[in-house]
Amino acid sequence: MDMNAISNVTSTASTAATSAAVKKEQEAKADKTTSKAEDLGVVYEKSKESESVASAKDNKAIIAKLKADAEARTAQLRSLVEQMMTKQGVTIANANDMWKFLAKGDFTVSADVKAQAQADIAEDGYWGVEQTSDRILDFAKALASYDPDKADEMLEAFKKGYKQAEEAWGGELPEISQKTYDAVLDKFDAWKKEAADAES
Repeated sequence: MDMNAISNVTSTASTAATSAAVKKEQEAKADKTTSKAEDLGVVYEKSKESESVASAKDNKAIIAKLKADAEARTAQLRSLVEQMMTKQGVTIANANDMWKFLAKGDFTVSADVKAQAQADIAEDGYWGVEQTSDRILDFAKALASYDPDKADEMLEAFKKGYKQAEEAWGGELPEISQKTYDAVLDKFDAWKKEAADAES
């Protein structure tokens, strides 16, 4: 019989017994603390201020996650386009050059790049109308701390961003972008209507 195996079993059993004893002692202390608090009539009630601080922290986390996800996916798309451009002997100086290059449509793509792009913009794809419009609305809601009174302000910011995207593209954006724009407007309207109905 292996002595190391016996030592490991003994060590594991000893650790488990110690952990159980420590846990039991902590539970006993917690019970005493709870009963003392109940005897004194002390009850913690969450204040509105602590709720708003927690909510602000949650919003920051959501915003950070959405931004990180968007940046990662945009980097993936940019890499795909850069690889395609490099194969065709085209170089780009900045992101605007890339968008203008794509807007011209004067390029060819490999079958695997085309398949990936089609999957990404498909109805259920990451860059498809539904997922993209959902992300835009989620981002706007988080920035507005889920306050529907700020919906119009967020909507104007979205419209401004869309116009900037058109400028970077060098004109009218592709049909999928226009459909996404319309879907975002509909989702903002639904958010405002839902808030108005809740107040009624």
